[in-house]
Parts: sequence; structure tokens; C-alpha cells
Amino acid sequence: MASVVEVLARLGGWATSAELVTVTSRRSLAAAVRCGDVERLTRGIYGLPGLATDLATAIAHDGVLSHTSAAAVWRLPLLTTPAKPHITLPTNRNAKPGPPAVLHWATLPTADLRARRTSLVRTVLDCARILPFGEALAVADAALATGWLTHDELVATTAAMSGLGRPNAMRVAAAATGRSESFLESMLRSLLVTAGIEGFEPQVVVETGESRVRVDLGHRPARVALEAEGYEFHGTAGKFAADCRRYDELVAAGWLVLRFTYQQVIGDPRWVVATVESAVAQRIGVPKNG
Repeated sequence: MASVVEVLARLGGWATSAELVTVTSRRSLAAAVRCGDVERLTRGIYGLPGLATDLATAIAHDGVLSHTSAAAVWRLPLLTTPAKPHITLPTNRNAKPGPPAVLHWATLPTADLRARRTSLVRTVLDCARILPFGEALAVADAALATGWLTHDELVATTAAMSGLGRPNAMRVAAAATGRSESFLESMLRSLLVTAGIEGFEPQVVVETGESRVRVDLGHRPARVALEAEGYEFHGTAGKFAADCRRYDELVAAGWLVLRFTYQQVIGDPRWVVATVESAVAQRIGVPKNG
């Protein structure tokens, strides 16, 4: 007979008392709790010691992780970590005492209740309900990049949603792409979408004559490339030289390369937009103020 700890490990770290007693025994469960191998999380639910705090909170409230808390579980990028976990309860369930949390109510499928977190598509839509457009777009882009969610599914589910945040979710679904390769790239693209700057495509491949160079965002008619530069350093002299060569090949091929840092995209979006608008206007012969 498997031990209570082994059963909990197979079930993801937590289970109901009924599930545990079925494959072990009430005596084994009680003994595991007494010796500290297992913790009682709430009435009728037990878990392994050290269970993730947010998950333990969801179980204590008898709900599921949702919104940005579910995004963290799905490993989707967030600008900030939520101060308190977001928990969604079934519509017919009343709130009860538990650890600090932001509570929501919604109809939840059985799969979400079992997993104690919302589905990937539901998580994307819930994030669009509470996050600014850029941050929600970064979540949606990353979800599509996993391959577990298609753009058609995202658009269809968004069209069927109602209530708080629907307009933002519609914008997010329309702009989302699985080709974005970083949180910062998605945030940079969101600035262009919001400003109405058209023509930029994610992950454009440029033939330089020497090689094929991929840029974060490329405007083919204007030959303007935008690069979202995160915190990463070049690390080695070889990597630094390769980056310089890549930049030089793009310039030699007639491309104007604009590089924006995290601090600029997040902290000075107006300047970023003005710089891109000016560069594109000059490259395609449009007067700066025309």
C-alpha cells in the first residue's frame, strides 16, 4: 500500500480526505498528520508541508488561482507580482475566512477546480480584465507562444465573454501573436498599437547579403528595425562582437535600427513612440508633422 505522502506527491501535493482514504486508510492519514508529514489545509483537504503559498490559499478558500496568480502558475510574464493571490470561487459558493486574497466569483469547469487554477485561455482573459493593455498583451503573446492555445481559440473565447474588461480583451485578442519572444517586445509592440503606428511585424527576418538577421519588430517599407533590449548583458567578448556585427550588417543593408531599453519602454513610453514615429516618417518621406 502506498503511503499518504506518496499519494499526495502523485496528486500534485494536495488531495481530499476521501481520495486519500480510498488508497490508504484513515489511520494512515491521521498518523501522517500527527508526525508532520502531511498538513490539514482546510476541512477535508490535506497537503504536503511547504505547498506553494498561493496554492494553499486557493485551497483554504476552496477556490482556484486565477487572473495574475494563475498567470504565474502558467509561467506567463508579469510586470509585477500580485501582492495578494487572486482566487476565483464558484458562483454558488460563499466566501469564508482564510488567508488574505482578492476574491472573484465565476462559473468554473471541473478541470479548473481539480487543478486549482483557471485554464490557459481563461487566465489570459481574466488578466485582460484587470491589467493595462500592454501587460495583458504580453500575457496573451506568451500564452500563444506555448502552443497550448491558438489565436482562433483566443479570439472566439474573447468574443463570447461579457462583463468587466471585455473591450480590453478584444483589443488584446486582435493584437496578440505567438511570434513575440519576450515580455519587453510585447510591451514595445503595445505602444505602437496604442499609438496607431502600423507596419511593424514581430520577428522579421532581414537578408543582409552576409546572413539572415532576425529583428524584434521590423517595418519592411521603411526599413526600420526596433530592438527591445532587456537586462541581459553580452556576457562575453564573442557575444558582444556578434551583436556589433549583426547591427552593422543591418545598417549596411539599409536598415535603421532603434534599440529601446526596459527603462525606456516602461518608464518613458511617450518618448519611445515619438522616436519611432519620427524615424518612420523620415524613412518613407512623410513630413514630421504631416
